Amino acid sequence: MQTIFIQVKCDLGKAYDVADDLIQQVEEVSEVHSISGQFDLMVKCYLPEQADIGHFVTQKVQTLPGITDTFTLIGFKAFG
Repeated sequence: MQTIFIQVKCDLGKAYDVADDLIQQVEEVSEVHSISGQFDLMVKCYLPEQADIGHFVTQKVQTLPGITDTFTLIGFKAFG
């Protein structure tokens, strides 16, 4: 299982709608957090080992209405 984090920038006033769409429409999404800074949301996703991260982000996430930009981080190991 691969863990990725996607920071999402949304159209003004659309962060809650985008968060709802991510939870409802993208089954790989585990959590969505509202965050401060240059991005509006932090999305935690679990993908199968063989999944193509680039295709997942560009085809399943970036195509949702209200998303204007993304920044993807790959998690190597979870501690705790």
